[in-house]
Amino acid sequence: MTAPDLGAIRDALGRPIHDLRISVTDRCNFRCTYCMPREVYGRDYAFLPRAELLTFEEIARLASVFVALGVRKIRLTGGEPLLRRDLPQLVEMLSTIDGVDDITLTTNGSLLARQAQSLASAGLKRISVSLDSLNEQTFAAMNDVGFPVSSVLDGIGAAEAVGLRPIKVNMVVRRGLNERDVVPMARYFRERGHILRFIEYMDVGHTNGWRLDDVVPAEEIIAAIGAEMPLVQVAPTYPGEVADRWAYADGTGEVGVIASVTQPFCRDCSRARLTADGQLYTCLFASSGHDLRASLRAGATDDDVTRQIAEVWGARTDRYSDLRSLATTRPLPVLALDPDRVEMSRIGG
Repeated sequence: MTAPDLGAIRDALGRPIHDLRISVTDRCNFRCTYCMPREVYGRDYAFLPRAELLTFEEIARLASVFVALGVRKIRLTGGEPLLRRDLPQLVEMLSTIDGVDDITLTTNGSLLARQAQSLASAGLKRISVSLDSLNEQTFAAMNDVGFPVSSVLDGIGAAEAVGLRPIKVNMVVRRGLNERDVVPMARYFRERGHILRFIEYMDVGHTNGWRLDDVVPAEEIIAAIGAEMPLVQVAPTYPGEVADRWAYADGTGEVGVIASVTQPFCRDCSRARLTADGQLYTCLFASSGHDLRASLRAGATDDDVTRQIAEVWGARTDRYSDLRSLATTRPLPVLALDPDRVEMSRIGG
């Protein structure tokens, strides 16, 4: 049976489904303090067994259903997605789906140098690399495994060489750790023609010890860069873009700021998130998902799965960052909004 032709669906607040973020693994070889702190994700932590992960065939099947419902952009995430064996094979499968305009991947860059060519050959279009500092000591402290900056930069260079452009570099800014590295990072990647995006330290999950005092506001980040390299704000490239874009006044590139704490972006959010074990989440800050893997393995048709996704999205009312923004103006603990939110390492950001 073929999937019903429901067209582009919208949620209860009128938002379409346009982007699908697929986590292919919950494992990572870093222990970044804001995502997978070592005291929680230690040697004895129970990651998902292989049998519970969606197969590539299951991922491609679900992606096809999402595309039929309006998705045009697919991003592969983790954990660290390049830890998933034979990932280029999945990229190739996704690239054959009619209607997919863009396939990209977010990685910590540790394995990128050796895999960039195979990913590009398989059909990957672009890449985002997480890098929180150019200072070796600071970066080692933040990734908490002593991984060197130079190896991440090698991965970025390899991606550029095989045509994975534009390259976006994501920097999570946390007060007391790396805010002094904002301007050096901007200067470095401006000179190399890559887009640097600063991310306010977010309260995703409940294991990273998030405090509002640790957030460096977007306004402060832009002011620091602009004092040396004047900036002009520019329009978003598409509806629902989460990063505010700022171009260098002399025309030599741009930076972005994801101000998820100080400037909520829920109003136009068009992202669905699929975990490695097949749970559909409709919000980065959600506390529960919807089991698509169970449906697939119970023999559901594409028609069944299409209707399941359409029902979930149609009932969606998520606007966590808006509600959090209201809460931070009152004497109310921000984390009290929902202490059981899904962890970043599982939902893929």
